[in-house]
Amino acid sequence: MKKHLAFVLTLMLAISVIAACGGGNTNEGAANGGGDEADKKRIALVLPEQIGVNPFFALMDEGFKRAGEEFGAEVKTIESTDPAGFEQNLRSTVAENYDLIITATFQAEDALNKVAPENPDKSFAIIDTVVDQPNVRSVVFREHEAAFLLGAAAGLSTKTNKVGAVVAIDAPLLSKYTKGFEQGLKHTNADAEFFVNYVGSFTDSAKGKELAVLQHSKGADFIAGMAAVGDLGVFEAAKEFGFYASGQDVDRTELDPEHIVLSQLKGTDAVAYETVKAFMSGTFEFGAADYGLKEDGVGLTFVTRESKSPLSPFVGQETVDKVKAIAEDIKSGKIEVINPLAQ
Repeated sequence: MKKHLAFVLTLMLAISVIAACGGGNTNEGAANGGGDEADKKRIALVLPEQIGVNPFFALMDEGFKRAGEEFGAEVKTIESTDPAGFEQNLRSTVAENYDLIITATFQAEDALNKVAPENPDKSFAIIDTVVDQPNVRSVVFREHEAAFLLGAAAGLSTKTNKVGAVVAIDAPLLSKYTKGFEQGLKHTNADAEFFVNYVGSFTDSAKGKELAVLQHSKGADFIAGMAAVGDLGVFEAAKEFGFYASGQDVDRTELDPEHIVLSQLKGTDAVAYETVKAFMSGTFEFGAADYGLKEDGVGLTFVTRESKSPLSPFVGQETVDKVKAIAEDIKSGKIEVINPLAQ
């Protein structure tokens, strides 16, 4: 009887040990799986307006999502319909405990200047403007360098010695475009006359067309679109009245290469991608970082980037070659492009 009892006890003990080992392995696997999911970084891109037809935000969103996929972050883009809604969206991402919250443009400055100080332990980034807060990374562009190239090309290409720019609003940030363009224009054509008119918003294509027609009536044979959605009106006028135009941010020549002959480029996709990459790799730093010609953050079609469109005879290869040399001189510091915001 004692032997039988000892055998039963030994068997029960063995079964208990096996069960315990098996249970331990199962729990460990679940814990590891849950840990991986819990450790996954969550990053939000909160835009101050809807993406719509504005290539600036569409390109940014593209780079943001590509980085999320490549670096294993959980990413979400949130579009806003008005300033009040934007601030609420910003606060919602804080409440939802996103690890990094990215936003963009001067339209976001006021809200971020409220939300960031209220949440000092939260990480923020803003693209295309500066918010001076200790927990914000500000990513800006040296647009004046690319605008210089565009103005230089316009100065070499114009046949009437009159060129124009249709600009969204009269704001300090956009002076980097107009003043940079004017510097480049005067660098290659000191006698050229430069017209500037403001649409009053980023979304009025009808007003953009009206102002382009006005400038053309004064003799402008080249008009730079610097008005976001308003550029569509400039392009429409160029096709209707037979002058030449340029676009912004992405290669807009593809819309109508006969009349849209150049595009000033801004790599919003690249900086959104690099911001996510830095955060995921542990190299993310607060403070200001800027991207210009040297960093390939800005540029000009046919000069710093190839285009799928054919080069317009209005511009011509000789002009492109001269502007390429100017771009190298800017990169090397031989030519200094004055930033109007730094004056």
